[in-house]
Amino acid sequence: MKRIGVIVNPASGNGAGKAEGEKVITELQRETEVLDLTGNSLDESRAKAQAAINDLLIDGLVVVGGDGMAHLGINLCADADLPLGIVAAGTGNDAARALGLPIGDAIAGARVVLNNLRQPRQVDLVRAESTTGAFWYFGSLSVDFVALVNQRANSWKWPKGPSRYKWAMVAELAAFKPIKYHAVIDGVEKEFEAMLCSIGNSPFFGGGMKVAPKAKIDDGLMDIFIVNKISRFELLKVFPKVYTGDHITHPAVEFITAKKITLSTQTQMPAFSDGEPVGSAPVTAQIAPGALKVYATSARQSSVA
Repeated sequence: MKRIGVIVNPASGNGAGKAEGEKVITELQRETEVLDLTGNSLDESRAKAQAAINDLLIDGLVVVGGDGMAHLGINLCADADLPLGIVAAGTGNDAARALGLPIGDAIAGARVVLNNLRQPRQVDLVRAESTTGAFWYFGSLSVDFVALVNQRANSWKWPKGPSRYKWAMVAELAAFKPIKYHAVIDGVEKEFEAMLCSIGNSPFFGGGMKVAPKAKIDDGLMDIFIVNKISRFELLKVFPKVYTGDHITHPAVEFITAKKITLSTQTQMPAFSDGEPVGSAPVTAQIAPGALKVYATSARQSSVA
């Protein structure tokens, strides 16, 4: 019988995470031995999971929550070559969306894990490094206007929920100026000024935005998304189209596929990966084909129509 570790974010899904986690554990216990590694804090959960991995106590890890939990699980599992299960119970759920996993249905999410215990799917990750060190990510790495908005929103205690990011965007836009970048992309230098610049592995970002609709999570390539210098008013017009993927026809939008990129900025810029702060620029990112085993159905399409 497989031994599965579980980490639950009780605050995910606006507080529904604890109840969803209980459903997941109950369902997994039907066919596996479950070790609940949830701590009183994210750091404690990480430490308990790392200890279980080091002591060879688990054969796989399941995280219950949003993209922050997925990011945690990815960084625990990638180096250990341990399969990861993601039960989407958060507000963003971009990792689950890219993998074709159930969203908002804990029991269905747990069943996907059980159905793929013996043959997990292999997908690409990106190995990145910033001013704070090295890390893995599955979705995207942003060093741009969106990162600044995240940084501002995280510094506010009020308002709570998604509205905080909307107000942070308004506040940030008032003083925002195009960012000057220097990049080395697969050995080729590129200088540009842009409003947005993210290095993606998956099509999705920011809770369902189709930032890079043609990106695939198993093609051995990263998709670099750039919105070159435009006015703030024009940025306001382009940004909402990211939710539908209609932004790709805008003349300021540029996509570049690559295996490795080093990105630096003229001014100090924060870096965010899958919604989590990961230091600041300069950043280096390199694709790692098949670096993650995940409990998901291999036959699913990994691109977005």
